Amino acid sequence: MNIYLISQDTNNGYDTYDSAIVTAENEDVARLIHPDPDLEEYKYKSMYWVDDPKLVTVKLLGTLDPDMPQKTSVLLASFNAG
Repeated sequence: MNIYLISQDTNNGYDTYDSAIVTAENEDVARLIHPDPDLEEYKYKSMYWVDDPKLVTVKLLGTLDPDMPQKTSVLLASFNAG
């Protein structure tokens, strides 16, 4: 399981997420994660993030310790409250 930084610079007003640190098996899965863990994946249009996963930038940060639970999740998200 890998650790990724996901970010976007398209929807950058108030009350939006600009980035998150997530765990995922690969870059494609990471790109589909929404920073709000209650929403999980792209099954909607979001005013808090981007509408198109192609607009998400993904950067590999490292790997998850094998002793940690190996599941896709949001570890930390950056929300710009207005």
